[in-house]
Amino acid sequence: MGKGRFKEKKYDSVIIGSGPNGLSAGIALAEKGLSVLILEAADTIGGGTRTAQLTLPGFHHDICSAVHPMGYSSPYLKKLPLDKFGLEWIIPEASVAHPLDNEKAVLLSRSINETAENLGIDSASYKKILAPFANKADELLLDSLKPLGLPAHPLLMLKFGLKAFQPATVFTKYAFKEKRAKALFAGNAAHSVLPFDKYFTSAVGLLFLVTAHTENWAIAKGGSQNISNAMGAYFKSLGGEISTSSRVSDFSDLPLARSYIFNTDPVQLRQIAKDQLPNAYLKRLEKFRYGPGVFKIDYALDGPIPWSDNRCAKASTVHVGGTFDEIALSEKDAWEGRHSSKPFVLLSQQSHFDSSRAPEGKHTGWAYCHVPNGSAQDMTKQIEDQIERFAPGFREVILERHKMNTTDFFNYNPNYLGGAVTGGAADISQLFTRPVGRRDPYSTPNDKIFICSASTPPGGGVHGMCGYYAAKSVIRSLKIK
Repeated sequence: MGKGRFKEKKYDSVIIGSGPNGLSAGIALAEKGLSVLILEAADTIGGGTRTAQLTLPGFHHDICSAVHPMGYSSPYLKKLPLDKFGLEWIIPEASVAHPLDNEKAVLLSRSINETAENLGIDSASYKKILAPFANKADELLLDSLKPLGLPAHPLLMLKFGLKAFQPATVFTKYAFKEKRAKALFAGNAAHSVLPFDKYFTSAVGLLFLVTAHTENWAIAKGGSQNISNAMGAYFKSLGGEISTSSRVSDFSDLPLARSYIFNTDPVQLRQIAKDQLPNAYLKRLEKFRYGPGVFKIDYALDGPIPWSDNRCAKASTVHVGGTFDEIALSEKDAWEGRHSSKPFVLLSQQSHFDSSRAPEGKHTGWAYCHVPNGSAQDMTKQIEDQIERFAPGFREVILERHKMNTTDFFNYNPNYLGGAVTGGAADISQLFTRPVGRRDPYSTPNDKIFICSASTPPGGGVHGMCGYYAAKSVIRSLKIK
């Protein structure tokens, strides 16, 4: 890029990367009256929140993130006036449909009682477990989506932590008796992208269930790009600057600033700032692990997905994977370097709720599964076999496919090393100490350099909390009140 038109200017902060965390950091700093420049290598802002016509004209597909339970419920994002800058949330009838063989699907909706009615003998147990957390969802999310430290609500977090730290395999053994509740929990726990015998996989399952009982999982009208557009417009209204098509390859490319925030993974931080950071810290960054990648297909469809249980069309997200044991095996396979013959598939059908996504009478589909990091295998057959299992005739409504393997995801966004879209493995060794173990995980040994990507706490998801807390770290460093 070169310093170019920025060479005569000095900023309070320069941010590398315009994903949700970079935009959140920029907004939090600009709200304090600081001068902030965001540099983005691509020609549009957004990172994991972009939308494009990937298949046929008139079909608008979310390239990465599609459904936003954490974005809608984010303690920081929900405080921002994004509605005044064009963001409109659409709330479907249900968050999740979880189809099962030869019986009705399980529906997860805002009502705990209605959800529990799906669960038979486990109805009372489900309500007993979820109600205390759902009733205090704001407090729980505030303490959960932050770096390690003293919680604002210690008793609530203690109660949550006693369940959350357990592996999903252990938690479900005493929490639920039958397959319907276990399957529902498995689908939510699988968002951790970890084997279910890992500690804290129950935390992810419980948090996603709690967000569903706060509000049915939201989608952004017109596409996820509109989250980025609204954040970018608000940032600019505060005086912030954004420069797209501005790739940063070396620290010398950057304009003068009092602080630099990297919305990048540790590899790019090392590459760009290698001469600004001590070798000991660089070596610690080298040890960061990324976990499984994804294989994704976007579909242009001639009509709605023909679910055997048509109630599946009520949900923004469909967890396609069958029983707890099947999903557990699929996630273990991806973690251990194998390709599952029956992968757990996360599927979204935004056009059911947003007519702007597809031409009249047509629909979009968005589906992906977890695969070994760096995988080059085409998982189209496996994904579509799983969908056909619960929606016979699905292949007959496909007009066009757009596929992305792990290399495609990395080329799209270099934060996704090996196709890992969540910022790195969130197992117990990296859950709280990402990218390395420091009292302030957003800082580095160079007091001008910070990191705010999903490779910092609380990790992946469109919630902006990594950026928000990184900005707070910068504000402390600059001694801004």
